[in-house]
Amino acid sequence: MEKLNELIRKSKASITIEVNNHRDYYETIDVNTLDEDREGICDDIWNKMIELDMCIRIQVYPNSPVSFFVIYHYDMEKAIDIALEYFN
Repeated sequence: MEKLNELIRKSKASITIEVNNHRDYYETIDVNTLDEDREGICDDIWNKMIELDMCIRIQVYPNSPVSFFVIYHYDMEKAIDIALEYFN
């Protein structure tokens, strides 16, 4: 929780966290699920997401409500760590 609070303090606008959104539609994680964002997910993380059926998506507006970045991962703590690296 401490890292999430740090991310919240550092971001100038909103942070959105989604976990397993694909399950709301009775789907598995596959190419169709994240088609538009698949390019930004490295193969190791993608394969682990599929293996665990775990999709964490964090969208952060770090400097203003105009631009953002998105992180996909299978592990919440690691995803937040990656988001915090942006500020370092």
